[in-house]
Amino acid sequence: MQAQMLAPAAVLVVWTLIVLFWIVPVRFGAIAKADKSNFSGKQGGRGQDLEGVIPDKANWPSHNHTHLHEQPTLFYAVVAILAIVGPGAIDVMIAWVYVGLRIVHSLWQILVNKLPLRFALFLLSTFALIALAVRAVMATVFADPSVVS
Repeated sequence: MQAQMLAPAAVLVVWTLIVLFWIVPVRFGAIAKADKSNFSGKQGGRGQDLEGVIPDKANWPSHNHTHLHEQPTLFYAVVAILAIVGPGAIDVMIAWVYVGLRIVHSLWQILVNKLPLRFALFLLSTFALIALAVRAVMATVFADPSVVS
């Protein structure tokens, strides 16, 4: 069951890399079309320097990529804890629900980016993460130390 618990985390890592590579053509395409007089010309600019310079939609993949490095870091920790202590089938299912919601959230934010549904997807994924976190606490705090796995 440990491998099954780690699979959703592995899929979310791959999805995060897909979003990373999604940024490149979208941003470079927007930069190529942008009015170069809007660029400050300073050396060592960062992605956030493109806000207001290229169309908002060209920045959406980058915004989502940042989001994939925020709350999902807690998901990776919880998944590791559950994989170590021995997950149940419900833990695996909740982990897949979380990953599915995060992928749909990413697609929505990158392609449409209407806030009400985006927030609903975020909230649902947060509830899934809370459920996993509670299960990880229960699996560790209430573990029987006399049982050797």
